[in-house]
Amino acid sequence: MKHRPLKQTAAIIGITALCFPITAHAQSSDLGSLFSSNPFGSSSGSHHAPVTPEPPLREGWQLVHEENFNTPLDMDQFAWQVDPHGDNSPWHVDEFDDDGEFFTINGADYFRDALGSFNLLRKQARIGEGGWLTAEFAARDYAKDGVPENPPQLITENGEARLEVPQDGGLILTSTNPLPDQYRVEYELKTLDFGGMRNGSWEYDGKKNGHTPPTDTECKTNFPWKRQALEDDGKDKTDPCGETWGDTTTENGYYLLSIMDYAHPAPHNNIFIHSHRKVGMDVYSVDAPWNRSYKVCNPADGTIKPYSEGNGNGVNEIFFDGSKWRDPGFAYNEFVMPTECGVQYGDTKGSTIVSAVELQPELMPNETYTFAIERTATGYVQEMSGNFRHVGQQTYRYERPFVGEDGRPIWHYNQTPEAYDGQFNSTLSFEGPYGSFEKEMWPAGSAYPDNFVIGIPHINYYAGSATVDNIRFFTPDN
Repeated sequence: MKHRPLKQTAAIIGITALCFPITAHAQSSDLGSLFSSNPFGSSSGSHHAPVTPEPPLREGWQLVHEENFNTPLDMDQFAWQVDPHGDNSPWHVDEFDDDGEFFTINGADYFRDALGSFNLLRKQARIGEGGWLTAEFAARDYAKDGVPENPPQLITENGEARLEVPQDGGLILTSTNPLPDQYRVEYELKTLDFGGMRNGSWEYDGKKNGHTPPTDTECKTNFPWKRQALEDDGKDKTDPCGETWGDTTTENGYYLLSIMDYAHPAPHNNIFIHSHRKVGMDVYSVDAPWNRSYKVCNPADGTIKPYSEGNGNGVNEIFFDGSKWRDPGFAYNEFVMPTECGVQYGDTKGSTIVSAVELQPELMPNETYTFAIERTATGYVQEMSGNFRHVGQQTYRYERPFVGEDGRPIWHYNQTPEAYDGQFNSTLSFEGPYGSFEKEMWPAGSAYPDNFVIGIPHINYYAGSATVDNIRFFTPDN
């Protein structure tokens, strides 16, 4: 069966049964044909994980790669290296990089001194069949001795992988090479401990919103990446616990599955990601007064409730708007959010963030969730399955063409220059006390590859752990 065509609207489709049911299992003799063509190429020195003997096949899709973590992975074999920053850094992307122009016009030498107070260490671990999957780590080295003080961990045991991420580090799973023009990516989430409520309380297991209490020697702040300007106020800008920097423990979250607009995703500062997502599903858990502006859809009856009536584990289902800005001051895209309560637009009063469903971490690992994103010839589909609050076991699929009938395009949808004529381009001006710059945000002739992210792409926000399994990559079964 081929793909069902996308409806040429921004409408929502909520489905209570799997849209791609598991068909006959592939026999071991079939696996050679499934993996005979490797669009990702080879990877020298990669760690090869076994292929599940009988992987499920989704109708209309051919399984190309699967990582089931049945073979334990030794992350210590992959060396840490210092990110040199600058345009020649392997992790350089644009002006919102960790040493980017956005921060220098707002901080000048104050920012440079703060950034220079530690080395940013990175590790790339290519894993899976043919090295198709990459784990990207980021951590800080204040002693500058090549050893991070508080590194994130990827621990494989019992046929699954656990991501453990501190607030001042990052860890994501991504494709080693960019994704093709049509694909399906899916995985299973088995546990989630990145904040939110448990049994009606923000406090659980000795933590609050997933954060352990601060100590005299440890703090959790946005150091050294701040959206506001750094002033000449006599305060020590190189102290992560100093008054200059904001506490981040009222916020936590997890990037369930997102598609980025650049070739090789890696953890960066919190500002960076806000202009680099095409589509995505995430959890944003906020125990602070400003959560009054957020809402939660109850899919059982189609009513929108205040955030305070939710459990802090809502899934934000977002197609990022390429025609409007939530905050042009740091190129933050507006949201288009499909829910069972209707399509919600972030620029509509009362709809800043409206979560589509709510996860129930208390039920995990006995209950698990599956998340998937598809790119077809005409648009994107986002899918999630599991035991959601109020409705129990359900599967929801939300699909949207590259440009909706409402005129709003999906941000940077074009993988090639020929697929876009520049009609949604705008020029933003970024001004700070120490300089300014302008940037064309989506000009004609530009192109933006797709790649997925699972995990924590921040290195100054969010802390916790999650367990993932069965990451699968499909291409159309033509």
